[in-house]
Amino acid sequence: MKNIKELKTLIDKDELTEKIKNLADEINKYYSSNYSENEELTVVCVLKGAVMFFAELSKYLKMPVRMEFVSLSSYGAGEKSSGRVSALNLSLPPLENKNVLVVEDIMDTGLTLKFLLDFIETKCRAKDVKLAVMCDKKCARKYDISPDFYALDVDDKFIVGFGLDYNELYRNIPYIGYFE
Repeated sequence: MKNIKELKTLIDKDELTEKIKNLADEINKYYSSNYSENEELTVVCVLKGAVMFFAELSKYLKMPVRMEFVSLSSYGAGEKSSGRVSALNLSLPPLENKNVLVVEDIMDTGLTLKFLLDFIETKCRAKDVKLAVMCDKKCARKYDISPDFYALDVDDKFIVGFGLDYNELYRNIPYIGYFE
């Protein structure tokens, strides 16, 4: 187990909050310029990691928001993707002809999000599907997919905090940190 005393700060709480507010502004501009102000947005949170980011981001969205949750995993207890997506819970309401924003904590290889976006686009037949991630780790990308919106670029560190975990621990830290 990693010792929390060894955790280094990558993005402090105040900077993270500011980046999430800026991201919400970007998302608000996109939806206000492409859809009517009363058009509903279904925001899908990928559990467990994205829950803190999802809650913080949702506070600043200005359109009517319906909140939904799915549970997927490609990590298990490791620090690297297993290369397989486990769909633990994909229960969603009807999304046909709806605007959907998928919210995830981190995008690295792209495997999990490619799976989920394909599912929502093809099986759920949503009208418009966009992806917002808190952390974009482009250096780890293995699939041809990119987020539509992201708050932070991160390099090849294993990061924890603000929902991100190591073996289900450290999600509660109010900033993003890393272990040397």
